[in-house]
Amino acid sequence: MKISRIARIGAIGAVAALALAGCAANEATPEGGSSDAPESTVSGTIEATGASSQEAAQQAWVAAFQTANPDATVNYTSTGSGTGRENFIAGSSNFIGSDRAYSADEIAAGGFGACTDDEIVEIPVYISPVAVAFNLDGIDTLNLDGATIAGIFAGNITNWNDAAIASQNEGVELPDQAIVPVHRADASGTQETFTTYLEAVAPDVWANEASDEWPLSTGEAADGTSGVVNAITNGVGYIGFADASQASGLGQVAIEVEGEYVSYSAEAASALVAASPIEEGRSAHDLAFAVDPAAAPAGSYPIALVSYLIGCVNYEDAEVASLVKAYFQYVASAEGQDVSAEAAGSAPISDDLREKVNAAIDAIVAE
Repeated sequence: MKISRIARIGAIGAVAALALAGCAANEATPEGGSSDAPESTVSGTIEATGASSQEAAQQAWVAAFQTANPDATVNYTSTGSGTGRENFIAGSSNFIGSDRAYSADEIAAGGFGACTDDEIVEIPVYISPVAVAFNLDGIDTLNLDGATIAGIFAGNITNWNDAAIASQNEGVELPDQAIVPVHRADASGTQETFTTYLEAVAPDVWANEASDEWPLSTGEAADGTSGVVNAITNGVGYIGFADASQASGLGQVAIEVEGEYVSYSAEAASALVAASPIEEGRSAHDLAFAVDPAAAPAGSYPIALVSYLIGCVNYEDAEVASLVKAYFQYVASAEGQDVSAEAAGSAPISDDLREKVNAAIDAIVAE
């Protein structure tokens, strides 16, 4: 999926129009004094790759940003987070979207080819629940705890009428049918978010470390978020995990947290992230969250994706630096966050977090 100005059609155009209308309405805000909307002062073209979870949000962000900045082009190609991070290191992407931040070891190793040095900016701008979705005839929702979900994806629970599932879904007529768990074939931040949940809440069942690569040979593999969703959609008895923005229309799992089953929602995912600290030892422009699903508070949804925009502190090209900075500022703005919430059902970042994000973005310069 590649987005440019010529792609502003259909629903994306409608979202852009709504966003721009909101920008115009807020040009003279009573309390803030001015709008967060981007000014039409940037030009040029920037290339980006990365998280497929951000696809719907990126479509909306790019459409609105380019409408407000007609001399600017942002090309975002949905490749998956792992490929995006590789491209940023290789220098073929000016910025990336990633469903996880670079690890401390990766940052220490450096070698970010897109930058003139090893200083990077990582900002969380897309918070979304990761849905556990399934396809069973006549069943729209199921209740499952972490141990049961782990057992399904570990290959220990293989039939839909297994007692572990039936005991949590009294009155639901479960079929005598094989379970087909689907995972990502590519390195994926969504996958790492999901395996982090399994490792945290069911270590006795899920004997694997969290990873963006699937650790088992069981189950069925699919490329990208769209590949997982298509596999579930076309396979009765299938179950998998995907960014909730792309899992509508499928059966959904409500997940047990503190004795209650919680369905996914932007608000419930935001509650998990709000209870999570930023990782220690990071620079002021590296805002990586340390999310612990095992510590999910009551009422929160325990599988929440915190997806990042990642760019350089120092770019060789001043035009690229200005355009990346302006785009990041728009995405993080109240208007940009409302656009992604409308397009993808994501949870807007808080005002407190926005202050930190904007301070991080301010670090972007051109040498």
